[in-house]
Amino acid sequence: MLVITRKTGESIVIGDGIEITIADIQKGKVKIAIDAPRNVAIYRKEIIDEVRAANLDAGVRGRLESVEQTAEDLINRSNTGR
Repeated sequence: MLVITRKTGESIVIGDGIEITIADIQKGKVKIAIDAPRNVAIYRKEIIDEVRAANLDAGVRGRLESVEQTAEDLINRSNTGR
């Protein structure tokens, strides 16, 4: 991880065309301005983490429901003699 110090109005450049500028610093909060090509997706990390957790939870629930359904199908088959 690269750690650098920037003042208000100063920027860093990432790759070809992503520029991050420190827009303001007040009371322990930093406002950043991001200039990037339209095809570059920009998300807050906490949103990505929430989506990943929800997807993982949904996947686990889906697998559990599938297992429960399979078990129920097997029980029904054994009860009907198929």
